Amino acid sequence: MDINVGNVHLRNWIVNTAGVRKHGTTSEAPLHLFSEIEKVRLQPLPTQPFQLLEIRPVKVHPDCHVVIDGSFYSVLYRYIGQELAAYISTNFVEIYKGQDLVSTHPRSTRPGQWHTRMEDYPAAKAAYLTRTPDYCKKLGAKIGPSTYNVVEQLLADRPLDRLRSVQAILKLEESVGSKRLEAACTRAAYFGDVRYRQIKLILNAALDREPLPEAQPSQPALSHAFARSGEEFFGRSS
Repeated sequence: MDINVGNVHLRNWIVNTAGVRKHGTTSEAPLHLFSEIEKVRLQPLPTQPFQLLEIRPVKVHPDCHVVIDGSFYSVLYRYIGQELAAYISTNFVEIYKGQDLVSTHPRSTRPGQWHTRMEDYPAAKAAYLTRTPDYCKKLGAKIGPSTYNVVEQLLADRPLDRLRSVQAILKLEESVGSKRLEAACTRAAYFGDVRYRQIKLILNAALDREPLPEAQPSQPALSHAFARSGEEFFGRSS
């Protein structure tokens, strides 16, 4: 039978038989139910046709991202190490775990782009990422000038390497308060050692409550342990 002829017979059966007889579950005629209730609730079709370009497996890496065509899309951290399915369309990337939608992001326009939601990270990791160098400087200035100078000094050289140390110093405010942290930073800077370890030692020993010596040390404690003067190598010039 030709498909067009089959469709005509099927339509006739729906309209004149199946659509008008009482349904075993609803106890109503399906066409009547559709006309009275369902039809008015139908939403218009999208103006743009849906285009599903590809479905591919993706693995969630330890940084909470999957990689698709050279770009990075974040997924909730509890899926780290798992294989999920990425539904890739023209404008969006949807990531599924079985039938459950895990994450949705706009699709990158070029490789190397990052699409990250901070809520996908564990709380501690998210706090680290949001406390940028600029944020730390502003928080340090809010605590006091000595704290700001410590932050500024540490971040002046290799800021990304020292960011965790700066964050740890600023976090001390939560346990000792801004006044004690400011005093500890003042003392650490006075002796030339503004590392986290030294500031923590000052607070643990309550040295932040002690007055500073009248005479400033002649040589900072942060000087290089193996540094030597030129005279030790070449002697005094005559």
